[in-house]
Amino acid sequence: MAQKPSIPKGTRDFGPAEMAGRNYIFDTIRSVFRTYGYAPIETPSIENLNTLLGKYGEEGDKLLFRILNSGDAFSKIDYDAYRVEGTENDYNSKALSLKLCEKGLRYDLTVPFARFVVQHQNDLVFPFKRYQIQPVWRADRPQKGRYREFYQCDVDVIGSTSQLNELELVQIVDRVFTLFGVNVCIKINNRKVLTGMAEICGFPEKVVDITVAIDKMDKVGLEAVESEMMEKGLTAEAIEVLRPILALKGSTAQKIEIMRDLMNGKSASGLVSETGLKGLDELEELFGYISAAGILHDVEMDLSLARGLNYYTGAIFEVKAKDFAIGSICGGGRYDNLTGIFGLPDMSGVGISFGADRIYDVLKGLDKFPSEVTSTTKLLFANMGAAEVSYLIPVVKSLREAGISCEIYPGQAKLKKQFDYASRKSIPFLSITGGDEVASGMVNVKNLSTGEQKTFAKDDVEGILTFLQ
Repeated sequence: MAQKPSIPKGTRDFGPAEMAGRNYIFDTIRSVFRTYGYAPIETPSIENLNTLLGKYGEEGDKLLFRILNSGDAFSKIDYDAYRVEGTENDYNSKALSLKLCEKGLRYDLTVPFARFVVQHQNDLVFPFKRYQIQPVWRADRPQKGRYREFYQCDVDVIGSTSQLNELELVQIVDRVFTLFGVNVCIKINNRKVLTGMAEICGFPEKVVDITVAIDKMDKVGLEAVESEMMEKGLTAEAIEVLRPILALKGSTAQKIEIMRDLMNGKSASGLVSETGLKGLDELEELFGYISAAGILHDVEMDLSLARGLNYYTGAIFEVKAKDFAIGSICGGGRYDNLTGIFGLPDMSGVGISFGADRIYDVLKGLDKFPSEVTSTTKLLFANMGAAEVSYLIPVVKSLREAGISCEIYPGQAKLKKQFDYASRKSIPFLSITGGDEVASGMVNVKNLSTGEQKTFAKDDVEGILTFLQ
C-alpha cells in the first residue's frame, strides 16, 4: 500500500486562493516600502552556521535548523577524535554537530542582512535602506500562528543613528495596516531602559536573563515572570525594585517622568543608571516625533516589552492586532553593532519585520481581503462551439494586452457546468457570445453579482474595460 503523502509539521501548502491573499499582502507591503525609498535585496536560504550561531541567544541557537554537509556526512567522520576521554560511548556532541553541519537555514533576515552589508560595503551608499521578503525557518513547536517555515517582510536602514529612522518605521507600520483595514497597537520600548532596570535592581550582569523573562509577560503573566527571575538568581529585593516598573500605568510622559526618578536613584535600591536615562531620552525624542507625525493607530510605551533577540540595543517595536487573538504580527528594533560581529564596527541600524503568515491569518479571520483578491480571472468567455471560440480568440488577446485577466472555457460543455466553474472560481463576469453575436460582430458581458448585462462591439476594448471596473 502506498504511503499517504504528507508535509513536515509547521509547514503548509498554499493553493491558488491562499496565494492570491499572500500576494496581496506582499504587494501591499512592498508598495509602502518603496514609497519610503527602500530597495529590495535577497540573500541565500542557507547561511554558514558561524554566521548564525550566537546572534539570537541560547534559546535562539536551539531553534536553528542545521543542515548535514552531505548525505553521507556521517561516513566521513573520525568518531574517535570526538570521544570524551574516560568514556566508551559518549562523544562531544556540540563539536561533532558543528563538524557534521557547517551550514543552517536562516533564522531571520536581519543577521543575513548584516552579513550582506559587511560583504558588499564598498558597493553600498550609506545610510543604506533595504527591504527583503523571503522565508525563514525555526525549529519551534508548531501551534496556532507559529510555524517552522514562514515569510518575513523586513525593512531596515543601516548607517544612521537618527531617531527619524525609528519614526519612519512607525509610519510604515501605520500606513500598511491602514491599507489592510486592521486596527493595531504599536508598542515601543528601549533596550537601554531594560539595561537600566537590571542596573538599578543590582544585577547588571543578569540583563539577558531579565530580558528573556520579561519578554514572556504577555504569555505567562507577572507572577510567572518573577518566578523565572528568581530561578535565574535575582533576589526578592531586586524583584521588588522591578515590580512597580512592570506594572507602570499612565501616559507616555507620565511613565517617562516616573522612570527618570527611578533611574536617578529614587528606587528602593538607590542605584543610578546612566544607560537607562539615555534610553529614556531616546524614547522621549521618538514619541515627540510620533506626536507630530499624526499616526492613526495607537502607539504605546510598554516597559514590559523586551523582544527576545540579543542584538537589539535601542528602540524595540512590537505590533499586535486589536481585534484578533494572535501573537505579535510585527517586531523589530535598533541594533548598534550587529555588523561589528562580522568585522564592520560602529554601523548602527534599525528595522522592523512584518510576519506575513500571521497577517494572513488576521486578514482572513477579520474578512479583510478585498473580494477581487480571491479571483484570478476577471472575465470568463463561455465556450459555445468552435466557430464562436475562433471569433473570441482575438477579443481575449486584446483584453489580456489591456491588463484584464480572462479565459475561454476549454471545452464545449453545458452552460450550467460553465456557470458552476465561474462560481467556484469567484469569476465576477461571464460572456455568453453565440452565433447571433458572432454574425453581428458583438460580444455580450454579464456581471454575475448584479445581473447587469451589456453588449459591445468586438473591438470596443475600452467599453468592455469600463464595464468590468
